[in-house]
Amino acid sequence: MALKLKVTLIRSGINRPQDQKDTIIGLGLTKMHKSVTLNDTAAIRGMIRKVSHLVKVEPVA
Repeated sequence: MALKLKVTLIRSGINRPQDQKDTIIGLGLTKMHKSVTLNDTAAIRGMIRKVSHLVKVEPVA
């Protein structure tokens, strides 16, 4: 079974560069403190790394 990640938006995307706003939307995060569960892939890890200062990541069993 593949590992999943719970990603939560903890900081706002307001006043951020457009590429970071697009990455937040690409992760499926639309509102503050909203969480999504995503598969742990290299592409998702790269997106998380780009906005790591705006999100909180937790592993899900």
